[in-house]
Amino acid sequence: SAPGDTLQAVRGHAFADPLVAPGLSDVTAHVDFDALAQSAESIGARVHGPVCQAEFLGRMGIQTRAATLRKMAPAGKATDVDTALARLTEATARGMGSLFKVIALSHPDLTSLPAFEPSPEPSSHPTQPGDAR
Repeated sequence: SAPGDTLQAVRGHAFADPLVAPGLSDVTAHVDFDALAQSAESIGARVHGPVCQAEFLGRMGIQTRAATLRKMAPAGKATDVDTALARLTEATARGMGSLFKVIALSHPDLTSLPAFEPSPEPSSHPTQPGDAR
């Protein structure tokens, strides 16, 4: 993909034609989220987001998934999980955490979607046995 292309794909850590081997490449596009949101709302859809990739993946449980993969990884491969996690979630020059955004559109009656609403703050009051919380 050349600079300025709006539809891009990566397969095997290299740029690929986004129309070749659908489903086997990571596809991304430059999207005007404001225009998309306005268009969706104009026909009655509810807009969720956008949120940055790091926030989205964090809310979807990527840390838990990475911990599970580390435990199951063969000897010497756990660091590969950490490297991949950092690449997906860090907001540094080598990370994609703030580079990519995620948006969702839904029926207007669907007021929230997983990963698009902030996680509830942990309660400062521990639940006692028998509490109906």
